[in-house]
Amino acid sequence: MTIEIRAARPEDASALVELGASIGREPQAWLLNTDGWRSVSEERRYLRALRRHPDAAVFVAEDEGSVVGRLSVARDPHSASRHVADLGLMVAASHRRRGIGRALLEQAEAWARASGVLKLELHVFPWNEPAIRLYEEFGFEREGLRKEHYRRGAELVDAILMAYRVG
Repeated sequence: MTIEIRAARPEDASALVELGASIGREPQAWLLNTDGWRSVSEERRYLRALRRHPDAAVFVAEDEGSVVGRLSVARDPHSASRHVADLGLMVAASHRRRGIGRALLEQAEAWARASGVLKLELHVFPWNEPAIRLYEEFGFEREGLRKEHYRRGAELVDAILMAYRVG
């Protein structure tokens, strides 16, 4: 397995939509979305817009030409918290526990350093124990529990807030 981490390109839109939809269909309820991912055209537009937006990025993990992971990072727009960026991470079920999540987190840290971001934050569902372990092993700390923070379908669900100090 040879994994390449690179910036996402508009032509990755279809593969990224399929990745999100595939993970969204898993019975463990890893994602917020219960009704699929955004459309390919919406994803393509988003990836094109990122070219003009220095405060956000999307990276992919690619295995022999197939997209198997996605990392998104976005700086907080408020002037008092521009030193903070939010991240989202997903890895295809077929490629988990192979170091891809860690490699994507390393990419997030590199992006943060280059962008002057001092803190990376994320939300994770309390039942997503494999992701929580990955984040804690990387150095993320739990900063709080956001009760009924997200609407997932008809249900209100909690989210653990985790953060990593970059520098």
